[in-house]
Amino acid sequence: MKRVYSAHSPLLVGHMRNLLESEGIRCMVRNEGLLGGAGELPPTETWPELWVEREVDHERAERLVREALHRKPEGRTWSCPGCGETLEPQFTECWNCGRERPRS
Repeated sequence: MKRVYSAHSPLLVGHMRNLLESEGIRCMVRNEGLLGGAGELPPTETWPELWVEREVDHERAERLVREALHRKPEGRTWSCPGCGETLEPQFTECWNCGRERPRS
């Protein structure tokens, strides 16, 4: 087994695990229960880690994680018709006033 990713957020690690598993790469998360030890242990030592089970998958898994971290959302930013807030393309509602994105 080889480590492929680590982050302060269990959600990010879980997202990457789901991404790899959807590509047929078997993996597991370690250190999920260590976040409570931060302070007694160095913070980065308590972060959850994502490990691939087969060494042959390691290089591909690293590439997939790297691509996912650097991928820009598809589409264009949009302005809320209710309050004028500028929002990124992945959002379908305004975070500020809750209004839905207008249909193009």
